[in-house]
Amino acid sequence: MIWPVAGLAVAIAIWWLATAVFTINTVVLPAPPEVVDGFQRYRDLLLTETWHTTVSTILGFALSLAVGVLIGVAIAAWRPFERMFSPLLVAFNAVPKVALAPLMLIWFGYGRTPILAMAFMVCFFPIVLSTATGLTSTPADLAELVRSMDASRAQTFRRVRLPAALPQIFVGLKVAMPLAVIGVVVGEMQYGSTGLGMIIVQTSGQGDTPTAFAAIALLALVSIVLYYLLVLVERLALPWVRATTSAR
Repeated sequence: MIWPVAGLAVAIAIWWLATAVFTINTVVLPAPPEVVDGFQRYRDLLLTETWHTTVSTILGFALSLAVGVLIGVAIAAWRPFERMFSPLLVAFNAVPKVALAPLMLIWFGYGRTPILAMAFMVCFFPIVLSTATGLTSTPADLAELVRSMDASRAQTFRRVRLPAALPQIFVGLKVAMPLAVIGVVVGEMQYGSTGLGMIIVQTSGQGDTPTAFAAIALLALVSIVLYYLLVLVERLALPWVRATTSAR
């Protein structure tokens, strides 16, 4: 814990020093004490909206996980499916999601549904890619072993291909988790009546930059917590990875 805390302390010190040396206006860049004051003034509201953003992030991530893994399995299992839909998935991922914001408002209206849809669209592609890559990268010696034992395709998938792909799948999940937070915040800014994205829009529009920065800091905290919870799940679910790989 020492190194992350030290890094955070250095970053805050540089930030504080910059605001003091260059006498930056609070509306442009508040000093850390002003951000703390903005948090204290609206603490209950900010914590409530943090909870709304966290719930939306988890739901959007879970939806992208379910759909992304299924699509990744289909791509790895059936070559015609890969050839038919991989270009479409790449094209869809290349479309700026903000460009779909007006259409999503027409499709879903206001509320949580378009927010979850935005989070899903932002983060499901890394999950699809990591799942398909992991399932098509089974070690050759393991594949040869199960073939020599006359294992069925279902047995091969359950006992060899999926366990071998899990480290790669978790890489995609760890990439997707911060993206889910980004998608939720973009959705809250566009369609939401709750959440930290809504707070950022309202407070920055009123010139209350310290409170907006407090909301941004809470977003960063949510991302960090959810990311390292996912890392913890990976370590508990895949204990053999750390035992069989080098740290460097």
